[in-house]
Amino acid sequence: MERFWSGSSINKNKALVEHLQNYGTISSKKVSEVMETIDRALFVPDGTPAYVDSPMAIGYNATISAPHMHATCLQLLEENLKSGMHVLDVGSGTGYLTACFALMVGPQGRAVGVEHIPELADSSIKNIKKSAAAPLLKEGSLSIHVGDGRQGWPEFAPYDAIHVGAAAPEIPQPLLDQLKPGGRMVIPVGNIFQDLKVIDKNEDGSISVRSETSVRYVPLTSKDAQLRGY
Repeated sequence: MERFWSGSSINKNKALVEHLQNYGTISSKKVSEVMETIDRALFVPDGTPAYVDSPMAIGYNATISAPHMHATCLQLLEENLKSGMHVLDVGSGTGYLTACFALMVGPQGRAVGVEHIPELADSSIKNIKKSAAAPLLKEGSLSIHVGDGRQGWPEFAPYDAIHVGAAAPEIPQPLLDQLKPGGRMVIPVGNIFQDLKVIDKNEDGSISVRSETSVRYVPLTSKDAQLRGY
């Protein structure tokens, strides 16, 4: 799946999305539109091949997920990313997926990224300012915060959608508490062996959990443990 495209950045980004459509990873028109609009090249480190379908190191023992994982998570959460809804992105890293979420929920919604490495949070804001999500950051419907994402971000709770970009040994209770009835969380769970879990909170507050696929994410841990290399 590792391919390079010639041509302008936008054309290459579009080709990446078409590639994911051809592989059957993207079936949603809305997800393909959003991924075409937010150029991945603005969010990966300089000199990194932006349009290859693999994860990339972004420093501080963190990564940006492969495009097929971004597409998978966007599709799993699509029904909970409608205009006006609230979404929390835990471990927001480069800001790429937070920017995608912000476009989906729009100016009437709220997209909140939480990142515990201050330098990544700062650089993610710079990345977003170069992207199609810049107006949403300026208007305030998209925000990035420095904090321990395992605690969620109560200020804008409850959330219709929660995405967690690192693997938790178990599902953090504060995130379950901040998920709205009718809401959905997508979170990798496990240590050596991990599954991408889809967690739906039913209207009565009960929880349904299913495994979507096997994955390999960096651990959801403390800032200190991450900087030490876990």
